[in-house]
Amino acid sequence: MKVKTILGQPLLASLFLKIGKKLNVKVFIEEEYGVVGKISYSNGINRYFRGTTLDINTMGSSEIARDKDYSKIFMREMGYPVIPWKKFYSISFAAKIKSKQTIERAWKFGKKMGLPVFLKPNSKSQGTGVTKVYTKTDFFKVFKEISYIDNVILVEQPVIGKDYRVVVLDKKIISAYERIPLTIVGDNKSTIRALLKKKQSDFKKSGRDRTFNINDKRLKMILFRKKVTFNSILLKNESLRLLDNANLSTGGTSIDVTEKIHPFFKDVAIKLTKHMGLRLCGVDLIIDGDISTLPTKKWYVIEINSAPGLDHYTSLGKKQRNIVESLYTKVFKAMGKK
Repeated sequence: MKVKTILGQPLLASLFLKIGKKLNVKVFIEEEYGVVGKISYSNGINRYFRGTTLDINTMGSSEIARDKDYSKIFMREMGYPVIPWKKFYSISFAAKIKSKQTIERAWKFGKKMGLPVFLKPNSKSQGTGVTKVYTKTDFFKVFKEISYIDNVILVEQPVIGKDYRVVVLDKKIISAYERIPLTIVGDNKSTIRALLKKKQSDFKKSGRDRTFNINDKRLKMILFRKKVTFNSILLKNESLRLLDNANLSTGGTSIDVTEKIHPFFKDVAIKLTKHMGLRLCGVDLIIDGDISTLPTKKWYVIEINSAPGLDHYTSLGKKQRNIVESLYTKVFKAMGKK
């Protein structure tokens, strides 16, 4: 089956076909893009998928997980540490629902919290629109830009720590990895633009279908803040972080820590998945310390994901590819039970 490369889905399409053959399960995939499909079992059950969203989690729990604000409310109510935040509305949506919680009040809240703050679209994933703002001008500009893609905007406090994704399936840890934001390292001769293009090329060679956009406005904002340009040349071994969010879909890299995760954080991820009514879940944590040790400082749940994408994780190596295949094999088997 040949499909166009869109959002990394051909990787999943080929994997699902492989698993279907192994389990003697019929897998039909829409041929043009390979994004949606149907899994038909011999017992008459049909399951559907779109991208990484499969019929493994219930609809209600999945919908809550996709909503950053609502999921934070429930997690906080159950005693999980969540990053301080508040939701606000786009100007048009605020008028529609007769709310005053829009851009001016968002700015007052952010200013009181203390700059910089993060602005996040409430219902988007993969780091879309997530921006750290340092000035009033940027705050208003970014808030309005996010309003075009989401009616609900979160103002969130930045916190210190390492960023981790822990994937849970049916009360078991499947994988865990540290996520590091898009970073380049100088060689004393290449421009920042050249280093970014090389990184894009390296990602594609490693099997990552999705990569970052060099024209991302957030990247340009950081270059301006660091007082460099695309034509600047970094010194040898000089490191430059170019995005504030660590999502792998926006150019972040990962380090596998599955074998190192401390029982405390294993327990957190497994219990949180259960408490949110999910079977398959990506739990995103930020830890002032390391996931391999018992926490002595602050840690937070960033958010949860009911359809965790693992295509970037597979690029770490054969072991990781086998883990992902094993995960989806288990999901296939679970979905086939009446």
